Amino acid sequence: MKIPSETPIKTLGETAHQAIEKHFAKAIKWEKAVKKDEDPEPLHQMRVGMRRLRTAVSRFERYLILPKSVSDKNIGKLARILGGLRDLDVLKEILEKNYKPHLLEKEQKSLETAFAELDKQRQIAVSHVQKIFKDEIYKSFKDECEHWLKNPSYQRFSSVPIDYVLPDLLSPEVSEFCLHPGWLIGTKVVKSEIVMQTKWTPSQLEEHLKTEGETLHGLRKQAKGLRYQMELFIELYGESFAAHLHDIKNIQDILGMIQDNMVLHQWLENIFKSELETQLRGLTTLLAANRYQLWQEWQPLQKRYLQPDTRYNLHLVVLQPTLENLT
Repeated sequence: MKIPSETPIKTLGETAHQAIEKHFAKAIKWEKAVKKDEDPEPLHQMRVGMRRLRTAVSRFERYLILPKSVSDKNIGKLARILGGLRDLDVLKEILEKNYKPHLLEKEQKSLETAFAELDKQRQIAVSHVQKIFKDEIYKSFKDECEHWLKNPSYQRFSSVPIDYVLPDLLSPEVSEFCLHPGWLIGTKVVKSEIVMQTKWTPSQLEEHLKTEGETLHGLRKQAKGLRYQMELFIELYGESFAAHLHDIKNIQDILGMIQDNMVLHQWLENIFKSELETQLRGLTTLLAANRYQLWQEWQPLQKRYLQPDTRYNLHLVVLQPTLENLT
């Protein structure tokens, strides 16, 4: 079913095609460099491209007739395999650049045990990445996506103008973001008002992160999903939309750094076990101090998005695309 192009305003199908084409091209162009494994940056770029492609496919697939291999599930599998290797590269980079230079020589030597284990795990992760490139799942995904982009096929609803459905595409994601329980970590409801606790000691923060770290990570993933979806349509909105998008990116970044810190600490515990505090006390102290600092950076954003006016404005902004940008 071809989409008529009598109107200068893009259709939902055309918008979907453009998004899938953009992120597919970005992901695939890094394939050769990732296979060579000479630089971590191509892996990072390909993983991001796959994640954004997954967002585009998952949000638009109900309006398209996509090949079976070009699915949220398949792209998610590819992204996770790339992500397994990328996560190890991130851990190594954080240890080498952010922490090792600030440790005593004795602790730097103890850290070599961690780097040796990282190298072992990375070799396994590299083999998984190399294997997936040879797998029929990846080859089918790549070939069929290229074919669909050249000869797209759509469901009937794709022919509607994008401005007709744009608020409906974004509003559910905004609601999920605003209603995530991660917003309430470190708060109390007093007389029907949400009150933030701003005077936590470092030990109090550690206790909350132990019990509610996964919930906080869930909010980070929700922010990432909303950010990727909003970025699909940034050209169709104005400055207020861009300002909220900037905030959401900051939320994702700060919560991501907290998560990276916690993952690194857990990873080190798995290696050194009960010896972690004795062999790397300086490192664990730095990790805890970094978590506390990041929490101070997180709370102003948390406070802003707990305000009814901010949340209402975010909803209002997505309901009002800039009409002159739709042509």
